[in-house]
Amino acid sequence: MDGNAVKTSISISSLGKVFRKGKKEIVALRGFDLDVKDGEFVCLLGPSGCGKTTVLRIIAGLEDKTSGSVKLNGREISFAGSDRGMVFQEFALFPWRTVRKNIEFGLEVKRIPEGNRAAISQKYIDLVGLTGFEDAHPTELSGGMKQRVGIARALANEPEVLLMDEPFGALDAQTRNLMQKELLRIWAATNKTILFVTHSVDEAVFLADRIVVMTARPGKVRETIDVGLARPRDRTSQEFIRVRGKVLTELDEEFEKARAKELSPD
Repeated sequence: MDGNAVKTSISISSLGKVFRKGKKEIVALRGFDLDVKDGEFVCLLGPSGCGKTTVLRIIAGLEDKTSGSVKLNGREISFAGSDRGMVFQEFALFPWRTVRKNIEFGLEVKRIPEGNRAAISQKYIDLVGLTGFEDAHPTELSGGMKQRVGIARALANEPEVLLMDEPFGALDAQTRNLMQKELLRIWAATNKTILFVTHSVDEAVFLADRIVVMTARPGKVRETIDVGLARPRDRTSQEFIRVRGKVLTELDEEFEKARAKELSPD
């Protein structure tokens, strides 16, 4: 084996998911295959309802798969665990807890001693740029600051991968662009494997090493696109626009398929 080879962090093979509502079955995923390398930043893109979030929830252990295999560093995933950190679009912070106490929640569950919790939480408070806001409550924070808390809370458990489900979707455009840059800074500092769901082609091209375009439901991989652009990336450059156009071309047909399904009778 090549000693310089990059190991696979997430390995998904023939993943299927069927939701049942009474007698009705909804096939959300069928034959979804994906390998994500250690330290890689991968974005999932696709039409609404194609199963992007379902993939993340299965990896997180928050949703059971119907068929297939999902492995993290060679171990089959069957339940939730602190080796996977999840960041949601909804900030999901405890309003009665301070920034520090929100970040320390998972550490408390793991019964980490108080002194150690304080040191760990301060490390990530500093990393995400919230120094000085340790004792603030969520109601005192902007949307971008709340999401920084969410990222710090996920990182505090030292997960092997970071799963992000449209984490910047609720932010205004200016804050969203800032948080994208901040996330890349944090990623560079931690070297975490990141699987990131988004509806924004621009966001995916700005952030990702690879972009995985999913088909309309039932979701599977239609195309994987290597972005191949040096960072920091210029959204106005010809190279950026070229990659963006390639992704849009792949998406257009799947959006049309999804639209046709919406309009067709059951």
